[in-house]
Amino acid sequence: MKALITAGGHGTRLRPITHTQNKHLIPIANKPILNYALEYVKEAGITEVGIITNKDGTEVQDVYGDGSKLGLSITYIPQEKPSGLADCVRIAEPFLGDEPFIFYLGDNIIVGGVKRFVEEFQKNRSNCHLVLAKVPDPERFGVPEIRNNQIVGIEEKPKKPKSDYAVTGIYLYDKTIFEAVNSIKPSARGEMEISDAHQYLIDKGLKISYSEITGWWKDTGKPSDLLEANRLVLDNISKNIAGDVDSNSVISGRVIIEKGAKIQNSNVRGPAIIGAGTQIINAYIGPYTAIEQNCIIKNSEVEFSIISQNCEILNQKIRIEASLLGKNVKIIEANSKPYTNRFILGDQSLIEIR
Repeated sequence: MKALITAGGHGTRLRPITHTQNKHLIPIANKPILNYALEYVKEAGITEVGIITNKDGTEVQDVYGDGSKLGLSITYIPQEKPSGLADCVRIAEPFLGDEPFIFYLGDNIIVGGVKRFVEEFQKNRSNCHLVLAKVPDPERFGVPEIRNNQIVGIEEKPKKPKSDYAVTGIYLYDKTIFEAVNSIKPSARGEMEISDAHQYLIDKGLKISYSEITGWWKDTGKPSDLLEANRLVLDNISKNIAGDVDSNSVISGRVIIEKGAKIQNSNVRGPAIIGAGTQIINAYIGPYTAIEQNCIIKNSEVEFSIISQNCEILNQKIRIEASLLGKNVKIIEANSKPYTNRFILGDQSLIEIR
């Protein structure tokens, strides 16, 4: 069995961070989002992985190489332009061949991984196995119509959903999916919709099975989703203090302090993770905060936030909360007159000032 994982697209809802970084490499609990997908498929016993990437740019390949460091064999499959998930499957047919495979959207995170879904697919001997989750806003997703425990129809982003389930970014197929993705036409929005491929299989009378997620699942398409995914992952960490903590500091709850990090005269309340080389000085780090490597947080307070590597937060009088900082961001106190606020912000930036 093989795995196909998406790591392309432009991440428009996550700009300005995705102007300079592939969204699948944004950190969640100090690991790129894509790491979770790769770890999940390996845990399920799958080692041959195809990754869909943008035609231009080598960020993902630069990070993961041939996959050997993760115990995987990775093949990169460039997509000419974002043309829908069914197109991802279509262009991956030479890599996948006749083998069954799991198709996983690389910006999704799920508690417990995907091993049980692989096992259920194999047990059911179905042509297609979908993973569903109850959501408050199914109109954002592909939505199944279910009768007598059978999926009888699927509609992409319906105005009037026929159930409160979403088809999550986890799909399992045999080779019949290739007939489907090569037969459907682009939707009104110009994309090859995976929901249309699923409907094709249903109309042909092929066997569609499904599982329901009983824990949590997050599609990390928006900044608020990233913060929530970070919270959910941090809720499952174990305490590990490998860095230096001085006697004037207080570490409470489940906190990871990586080797090389330094905590001085500060209060860190978990769950939280502090990356290697980061310095926390005269500061407060609150729950659900992930701070990557080589940051400096001094005379400031941070809570429920994701801080990427090489950031500096210095001398801030008001707590920073529910924030997402990209790499090399500096939030510092003005030290010259006239005292003003100065910003350099990209598209879709949000800043609240008191």
